[in-house]
Amino acid sequence: MSYIAIYVLWLREMKRFWRAKSRIVGALAMPLFFLAFLGLGFNRMGISGLSPGINYISFLVPGILGMSLLFSSTFGGLSVLWDKEFGFMKEIMVAPVSRVSIVLGRIAGGVTTALIQATMIMAVAMAMGFRPFSWLLFSLSPIIMILISACFLGLGLSFASQMKDLQGFSIVMNFVIFPLFFLSGALYPMDNFPHWLKIISFLDPLTYGVDGLRSVLIGASSFALSLDLIVIFISALGMVILGAYLFERSESV
Repeated sequence: MSYIAIYVLWLREMKRFWRAKSRIVGALAMPLFFLAFLGLGFNRMGISGLSPGINYISFLVPGILGMSLLFSSTFGGLSVLWDKEFGFMKEIMVAPVSRVSIVLGRIAGGVTTALIQATMIMAVAMAMGFRPFSWLLFSLSPIIMILISACFLGLGLSFASQMKDLQGFSIVMNFVIFPLFFLSGALYPMDNFPHWLKIISFLDPLTYGVDGLRSVLIGASSFALSLDLIVIFISALGMVILGAYLFERSESV
């Protein structure tokens, strides 16, 4: 029964995603603007901290992928609040399935939609001339993207399960995700950070997610790929467990 519940909730998220064309456009607009205007605008400028032979567009693509995964995954918690608002949450709570299954179904749907958006961004980046340095390592990028998405979906669900106000959720999440984004080094090399800020950035899970994507996409990273994978895996596991725990203890309405 739990597998059926996970599949049904995953399928519902897929249908909601494809039917909401404006949501697809909105989710892609900001990452593509960053990629187009920052990438093309700074590509010919000398930026300190870049690895030899790496231009700014190549450096930026993994960061924009991380940005897309962060924003789309974190705001996946909004669907929980919408379901509370319109009574759907009450209906699924009385079904004979565990709340953990409900959480896993939502996470599965959110991860899938985030991967679809990231794939679209990657296609645009390749149209702009980006090419992975190794197609073999490129095959690891979906694993890293799944872990990033799962991590921040768990974070979004953790906040959403404790809140009832849609506007309040959006405000709170903006205060959370923008520092996570800028601290991750998605837009600029972390070597340019002051020492104290670099230490703070080491506490950001997205730092290791973006660094892992750079490792497999352009062959340049600040940490070993194994360290990136371990940290983002532990972060994803911890956030999913936290999200499931808080959702289990939350009220359904």
